[in-house]
Amino acid sequence: MTIKGLFTAGSLIAGLAWAGTAAADTPVTFQLNWYAGGANAGFAAALVEGYYKDAGLDVTIVQGNGSGNTAQMVASGQAHLAYADAVTVSQLIARGAPMKVVSTIYQSNPSEVEALKATGITSVKELEGKRVGVPAGSSQATMLPLFFEANEIDESTLSLVNMPPSSMVPALLQGSVDAILGSVDDYQIQATSQGAELDRFTFAEHGVPTVSTSIFASDRFIAENPEVLEKFIAASLKGWSFALDNPEKAVADLKATFPDMDEKLAAQQLAAIPELFCSGGAEFMGKATDAHWARTQDLMSQVGLLPEGADPTEYYTNDFLPADSELRPCE
Repeated sequence: MTIKGLFTAGSLIAGLAWAGTAAADTPVTFQLNWYAGGANAGFAAALVEGYYKDAGLDVTIVQGNGSGNTAQMVASGQAHLAYADAVTVSQLIARGAPMKVVSTIYQSNPSEVEALKATGITSVKELEGKRVGVPAGSSQATMLPLFFEANEIDESTLSLVNMPPSSMVPALLQGSVDAILGSVDDYQIQATSQGAELDRFTFAEHGVPTVSTSIFASDRFIAENPEVLEKFIAASLKGWSFALDNPEKAVADLKATFPDMDEKLAAQQLAAIPELFCSGGAEFMGKATDAHWARTQDLMSQVGLLPEGADPTEYYTNDFLPADSELRPCE
């Protein structure tokens, strides 16, 4: 599924405040999930192109060091508005953390199994009997049994090789493993930048679609600033729309916001992620459907990442998104 069109003019005015009510030029800190790169381009575009400013915002975007840490910051009250993996956030909510996902940017997680074309693995089923590299300590590995089950792969025939993340791509290129548990926005970029040609089997297209990186907020922020939250989301989604349509300028906006950022890598990352914005049955960018959340809850509970039988609406709300007529549609 792809993305088309632009926001309507009425959806582009947005504002944000952390003082109980909206106010012009209100200072706001937005916490990212990771170091600045292509995966954050929409927010930098909203900042540099003036979308936040036009709405009366004085936004500071802060780099992070992992979705888990960012989610913990909001859970503990150290931050109030942030960006992180939806499943990570949902796990903390299930344990009582007072926060909710308010807009989903990645409609599916970026995980995929990657094999060199020279290996001759052209279908998921052909992974049987092969050596698959798995990054040690990665939460991605928890999802592998679901991936295998969804594709009727006999896991007992596989040799799963745990290795440091830095060794994954070299091991694939050197033939130490036949495939790796990779990602659209990381290992795939590393491999192809070294000239590798890959066959890729995404989780989203092979039976394991789950909501992923999202904007989320503390319950306190939501309760005290509902109109402000609506405006921030609209401005951010406008920034993402701009970034998808103008990737070179969006990378320049990233560089202006984070001077130490690697422009070439950011450009590669941004080029790799558009497929994530409208997967999982999404009808609009930034809005995961109720059915997609229910499916995510079901899949995650099968591997113990979320409790069984929970109401998915405990984790998210779409109440602060622009009207469907004002969102960028998928096709």
